Amino acid sequence: MTMADHACTGKCPVIAHRKPYYAELRAGRSYLWCSCGRSQRQPFCDGRSHEGTGFLPVRYTAQADGEEVLFCGCKHTSTAPFCDGAHSNLPGGYSDATDGADVPRPDLVSADATGVSRVDGRCFAVSPEHGADLSLRYALRTIVGPSLGAEHQSQFHLRLEDGETPILAAEGVDTILWIMAGNGTIAIGDRSFAVTAPCGAYVRAGEAFRLAAGTPLRAYVSACPAVEALIELAEMPAAFDAAWPDRVVSIDEEERTAMGPRWFQMLVDKRIGSTTAAQFIGHIPRSRAEMHRHLYEEALIIMSGEGIIWNETSAARVGPGDVIFFPRKHLHSLECIAPEGMDVVGLIHPGDNPGVNY
Repeated sequence: MTMADHACTGKCPVIAHRKPYYAELRAGRSYLWCSCGRSQRQPFCDGRSHEGTGFLPVRYTAQADGEEVLFCGCKHTSTAPFCDGAHSNLPGGYSDATDGADVPRPDLVSADATGVSRVDGRCFAVSPEHGADLSLRYALRTIVGPSLGAEHQSQFHLRLEDGETPILAAEGVDTILWIMAGNGTIAIGDRSFAVTAPCGAYVRAGEAFRLAAGTPLRAYVSACPAVEALIELAEMPAAFDAAWPDRVVSIDEEERTAMGPRWFQMLVDKRIGSTTAAQFIGHIPRSRAEMHRHLYEEALIIMSGEGIIWNETSAARVGPGDVIFFPRKHLHSLECIAPEGMDVVGLIHPGDNPGVNY
C-alpha cells in the first residue's frame, strides 16, 4: 500500500484525525461512524455534516459489553468503521518520534541472570540463549507465557543441533513457528514439509509436530491462546486438517505492505487457517517510532540490527535473537539504531493486522 493507493479520483473524505479513536462499547448499542470526516462528534456522525457530500454514516452494533474497538479517524480505511492502518500511508499520517522534550528518554535497564530485561509493567526483552548449555543436542525454553505476565500468547525458544525433537503439541490451541536458522523438516500429523530458514510454519489446534534437523535449527514456537508449556507425546497423532494444506510460508518481496517508511509482510494468517493470531516479518529503517499502543499482545523477534525498546519510565537494548514482549494497550516505542536498519518477526494475538495502533 502506498500513498498512491489513496489518491482520490472524485470527492474525498476529510481526514478528521490521523490516528484511530479508541472506544469501549455497550452490548446491543448501535454506533454511527462518520465516513465523511466532517462530523463535529468524531468519530461518530453528528446527523448533518455529511449532507451533500455523497458519504453516509456506517452503523455498527456492539457484540458485548466492554468491546474494545479502534474507529478509523482518517476515513480511508477499507474495513469501515474500523482502522486498517491506512493512515500510515497518507500525507502526514506516519510520524517518527523526535528528540523534543515530549519524548521520554528513561535510563536503560540491565538484563538479569536469565537474560531478561524488565521494563514498564509486564513488558520485557529477553535473550533466549543467555546462559544456555550449548552442549545439549536439544533444548526448549519458555520465553513468553502466563507465568511471565502474558495473557494471550506463549513463546518457546527451540534449539536442535541434530536428529529430531520429541513430538510436541500445544494442547487445544494453535501453534506458529518461526524457523530462525538451519534447515530440515517439520512433520505435522501424517504430513511432512521441508523448512529452510527463514520461514514460518503453522500447526492447527488438535495437531502435533516434530522437527528434524538437516543442519542445526533455531526456532521460536508460539502458542495462541497462551499455554504454560508444550507437551510431549509418545506417538504422533495422524490428525492433519486437510482443509488447510499449506503450512509453510516464506519471505516474498511481492507481498510487502508499506507502513510509512517501514514495511511488513504477513506470513501465517487467515489465508492459511490462523484466524485469531498472525505472524509477520517487517523492516524498520534507522528511526524511532512515536509512542503508541496496540489492542493485541505482541512478541517481536529481532532478526538483525540493534535497537532500544522505550517505555514510559524505562528502556532496554535489543539485538539479533532477542525477543520483546508487549502487553495489550501498553505504551511503547521501538527505535532502530543500526545504520542498515532492523528486521523483525512479530506474532500478534488476538489480532490480524500489525499496521493498526493508536
